[in-house]
Amino acid sequence: MKTMIVFSLALLASTLHAADDGRQLAPLPAAAEAALRAEMRANLLALNEILGLVAAGKLKEAGEVAESELGVSAMGKHRGQPLAARPGPHMPPAMHATGMDGHRAASEFARIAASGDREQTIAALPSLTSGCVACHYAYRIR
Repeated sequence: MKTMIVFSLALLASTLHAADDGRQLAPLPAAAEAALRAEMRANLLALNEILGLVAAGKLKEAGEVAESELGVSAMGKHRGQPLAARPGPHMPPAMHATGMDGHRAASEFARIAASGDREQTIAALPSLTSGCVACHYAYRIR
């Protein structure tokens, strides 16, 4: 009984939070949602790796990870999947554009990091997350 009450309260809190959430809902097919959520978790791992590499002074390596995992080179990961498993085609156009801008920003960061200029690389770090912040602040998938 206690478990059921706790579960019911958690469900109610989740429902109330969603009602207060002013972000635009971007409903995706279940397979596309799963793919997007997995990609976002992988992006967090990549960001963490990049930060660690920059902190260690390994700027070139940080740029390589940024390009391969987040940059323009990383676009189209879901291209070979069935349409229902591809997030991009189901996103609102502005959400999709924000994501594309994020890929381009990561490629620009990679270019700067490859120069080996630590000061410029550190200054460019916020460009890696600004697209993430913009998208997550404006949209939700649940």
